[in-house]
Formats: sequence, structure tokens, C-alpha cells
Amino acid sequence: MLIESGQVVSVEVDCLWVQTVQRSTCGSCVAQKGCGQSLLAKWAGRPHYLRVLLQGRKASSFEVGATIDVGIPEDIVALGAMFVYILPLLTLLLGASLGHFLFVGELPAVLGAVFGTATGAFAVRCHAAHYRNDSRFQPVVVERLRPVSGI
Repeated sequence: MLIESGQVVSVEVDCLWVQTVQRSTCGSCVAQKGCGQSLLAKWAGRPHYLRVLLQGRKASSFEVGATIDVGIPEDIVALGAMFVYILPLLTLLLGASLGHFLFVGELPAVLGAVFGTATGAFAVRCHAAHYRNDSRFQPVVVERLRPVSGI
């Protein structure tokens, strides 16, 4: 399970809205200076909010401003990343190939690549909308075992 810390910004009946602080990814990465993700995060300046399911915990036990740990299974993150990155790439290549071989030329290949990329991005968006409320793909509140001091 990938675990990240965040601050509760809103409490609802069945979930929490948490503002995440991405220290674990960008702060420890070797390629931080040359990475576009780090640059975009600094440039946009927008905080990231997650809808975190309580999974049977009482909403009254959380308060706005509290720091909590949220987690999501590694396999969900890996499959999601593969789907988001590989599907548009495959549809780009398929569109470019079809444009090139069916209409012979560079312009049809470029137009096919653009159409293929747009098709792949649309498929990713539809997939995300379909599974938006599926509890298997939502972050959950986790509790880390913290060492007891003084022992």
C-alpha cells in the first residue's frame, strides 16, 4: 500500500476531503531538477485534494485540520499508470499507421496520430468516469503503527 500524509479540509458523512502534500515523490527523487512533474507542481501552485473513503470509520472522529495517512494499493496505482500512459500511446501509433498505410502520405499519418491520441485520451476519460465511485480504486484512511517512545 502506498501511504501519503495529508490534511483534512472537509468532513462528509461517508468520506473526507484531504489536501495532500507530495513530499514522498518529488522530495526524494533523483531527477527532481530535470523533472517536468516537479516543475508543473511548483508552477501551478494548486493544492491537490483527494476524496478519501472512511470504510466504516465514523466521520465524527475526524476534524478539519487534522493530519492523517491515506493509502491506495500499489497494484491499482501501477495498473492506472499503465492504462493512462500506454493506451493513448498505442492509439497514437495505430492512428499514425492507419493514416500512413491507408492514405499514403505524411499528412494522413500526422492526422491519424492526432486522431488516435484524442481517441485514446477520450477512452481514458470514459474509463475514469466509469470507475470514479468504485471503492476498489479510492484512497482510504490508514493507520500506521507508530513506535512507542521510551522503550
